[in-house]
Amino acid sequence: MSPASPWKVTSRKSLLFCHLGALLAVGMWGGSFVSTKVLVNNGLGPVEIYIYRFLLAYLLVLIASHSKLWANSWRDEFLFLICGLCGSSIYFIAENNAVTYTRVSDVSMITTLSPLLTTLLIGALYKTERPGKWTYIGSSIAFLGVGFIIFKDGFTIGQSDPDGPDALSTTIGDLLALGAAFSWAIYSLVLRKLNATYTAQFITRKTFFYGLVTALPFWVISKEPISSPEVLLRPEVFSNLLFLGVLCSMMAYILWAWVMGNLGAIKTNNYLYVQPIITMIIAAILFGKDDPITIIGCLGCLLIIGGLWLGDYMSRQEALRK
Repeated sequence: MSPASPWKVTSRKSLLFCHLGALLAVGMWGGSFVSTKVLVNNGLGPVEIYIYRFLLAYLLVLIASHSKLWANSWRDEFLFLICGLCGSSIYFIAENNAVTYTRVSDVSMITTLSPLLTTLLIGALYKTERPGKWTYIGSSIAFLGVGFIIFKDGFTIGQSDPDGPDALSTTIGDLLALGAAFSWAIYSLVLRKLNATYTAQFITRKTFFYGLVTALPFWVISKEPISSPEVLLRPEVFSNLLFLGVLCSMMAYILWAWVMGNLGAIKTNNYLYVQPIITMIIAAILFGKDDPITIIGCLGCLLIIGGLWLGDYMSRQEALRK
């Protein structure tokens, strides 16, 4: 039997902090799509961005958590390898490549499919932990809101903007984002097995380590050139790399592992539905007419928030009646 998690919380006040932590993490991740696009526009490659971002994050986490290097068993070590592959290298390299083909807000929205995929996978693999009907209903409403935001500027096929991506590029970007969403769902399933035994810092450090190791073959295959020091020291490049490495990677991952250990994979991942709202607002501010806020997009935001609230509230009410 695995020992109880040393960072498990039970009081209502502590659980409130877990919900706030989840919102903070997805807020930072919502901004990460825009930061990645800024770096791509400055000539950095998708894999190169990933390497710089997570090398910085790994070194910072290693300084804070270095007393224990290995997992308790080779089985757990293998699970950490899967975490690094699915929750780090594959997910972010696919996501970084996706923003080179299509708009950042679209990538953010499609990757929010991961909560629904996680719910379906848990329901299929664990008969005793199948989500209740209100979890499915709330997730479906939130997912409908994601769809509204995807088509926030109209239901068009092909290249409606001569300066924007064409239909083929958009499709490639969408498929890469969908692959990232499925990869994150697998990561969430593996993470829930490790949360009962290991601390958030240890989980995050191991995930980053194996993410970097498994990213190296992608860098070799992609043949991306290394950016010059002059490019890396540009204020917009340096500041966005710091934001991605320190906040979106180190801090957000530690928060996420801690929150998932207390709220569970399904409830925690449902907060990812808030991510496209953050991305949509930031992208509209920075990219203007290339990523506008529309009435349909605002309706999608309301559906996302309403679906999350309804699923959580009705699930708690159902549990009280039992």
